[in-house]
Amino acid sequence: MEVTTPLTLSLTVTRLRRALLLIVLGLSGASLGVELSSYVTERDPLEWFYPLLSLSVEGNIPTWYASMLLLACGVALTLHAISARRASAPSTTRWGLLALAFFYISMDEVVGVHEAASWWFDTSGWLYFGWVIPASVIVLVFGLYQVGLLRALPVRTRRQFMIAGALYVGGALVMELPLGRWAEVHGSDNLGYALIDLVEESLELLGASLFLAALVEHLQRVHGELRLTLVDAPSS
Repeated sequence: MEVTTPLTLSLTVTRLRRALLLIVLGLSGASLGVELSSYVTERDPLEWFYPLLSLSVEGNIPTWYASMLLLACGVALTLHAISARRASAPSTTRWGLLALAFFYISMDEVVGVHEAASWWFDTSGWLYFGWVIPASVIVLVFGLYQVGLLRALPVRTRRQFMIAGALYVGGALVMELPLGRWAEVHGSDNLGYALIDLVEESLELLGASLFLAALVEHLQRVHGELRLTLVDAPSS
């Protein structure tokens, strides 16, 4: 009979945060490289890599990574909701709704529901991308609802959540305003649009990365150690 030993994977929050930030730096740097190569040089030596690495293109490596990153945040939030429920904490519902929100955002990152919603609004200028109107209302209402959760968190975690949230919302919503204005005046097939979009997407990745690291750090603070255990189902 084969004898097996338990498989243990160890990862500190510091290493996780560093790895996430390095990935953001790598993706943003790669996107900047292909954007400059595409719009500045006469013969683009990185033309083949552009659709794979540009943050302005959907359905590529950065899109896949962003979706998986948001999905990981949703999973971490689900663990928080389970932990809060077992402790009969009043924050259970808030953790659960936040998890559902990130699962939706993860899906939307790939499907692009929010972009399709722009067709509902006949707007121009800074509101060229009309989906920011309902999104801003939803984020404001949902954010106010989550104030109770923030107040219950330790100061360090609260600060981390607020910084991560500001970066993510700043990229996802605020940067859509100058991007829309630029798209209306200059179009979207130019370096200016690509650079504004790059800043937007990079802020989203940075915010989500810091949020995931903060979630894991808080889980570790609450439970001391995180373990994944696989057990056999009880025999009937």
